[in-house]
Amino acid sequence: MNHNGPVLEFEKPIYELEKRIEEMRNFAVTENMDALEDEIKRLEKEVVRQRKKIYSNLTRWQRVLIARHAGRPHTLDYIKGMLTDFFGLHGDRAFGDDKAMVAGMAKLDGESVVVVGHQKGTNTKENVMRNWGMAGPEGYRKAMRVMKLGEKFDMPVLALIDTPGAYPGAGAEERGQAEAIARNIYEMGQLRTPIIIAVIGEGASGGALGIGVGDQVLMMENAWYSVISPEPCSTILWKDQEKAAARKADCAEALKLSATDLLEFGVIDEIIPEPFGGAHRDHETAIAALKKALVKSLKEVKKMTTDEMLDARLDKYSNMGAFEEVAAEK
Repeated sequence: MNHNGPVLEFEKPIYELEKRIEEMRNFAVTENMDALEDEIKRLEKEVVRQRKKIYSNLTRWQRVLIARHAGRPHTLDYIKGMLTDFFGLHGDRAFGDDKAMVAGMAKLDGESVVVVGHQKGTNTKENVMRNWGMAGPEGYRKAMRVMKLGEKFDMPVLALIDTPGAYPGAGAEERGQAEAIARNIYEMGQLRTPIIIAVIGEGASGGALGIGVGDQVLMMENAWYSVISPEPCSTILWKDQEKAAARKADCAEALKLSATDLLEFGVIDEIIPEPFGGAHRDHETAIAALKKALVKSLKEVKKMTTDEMLDARLDKYSNMGAFEEVAAEK
């Protein structure tokens, strides 16, 4: 049984079967009872059947829950697992260091890169320190400072998105939260080095867009990416706490925030498959899949000249959405 963190409600039937198999195996070893082998095999087949049934028909809300799973690998896990020689850089040279945003230099398959990403904690103490992955303006300014280093020294940028949103506190607003995010979007649009984005968990609102403009956007299979998360969307629409709580799953469906939806809309370029049951069940496989996709995307982008790359980047975002041009009235 490979399971990190709490068990989600819809995962319980699988977890209970796995727990029962583990108990039977331990009992069989202790008591030397080969007779239990047939029952163990039957239960293992049932686990496979239940997994296929549940994980092949996930709702958008269930994917949101998987993306938020505490046992899911975070940015530093991916950095440790797929990059080498990581050297962290700190501070925005204006206010302070934001621990909700990590940044630094590293190597991807021997090639020098810079990497930025939101970082959540794995427990309450870490989450308090990391502010649950919600960066303030100093976090976005730190990220841009490091991305500018990448441009200066001809190093591609890797950006890993995993945030419930930019921090909405009064202090963050006073220090220019909106301006910092807008500045990053503007600067990333014209940064003269390849930028590969990967949504590894949650991708909410301007908090995600602040490091989300690039040449290719990848997305983990059970991640989500949207202008707003389901809960505040539901609260805005129904303006009643009880009703809002009851309708958040409906909002997730209406927002069409899954990787499949966003690939169809042309917002992302590739869906990265996760281990069956989610990245929280098998970190190594999830990290290897992301690394493979990043290497492939980077090779594709580097085939273009810098000017071709910037033109393609502009076209990518200019072509998003549906709109109609109407002639102005005389």
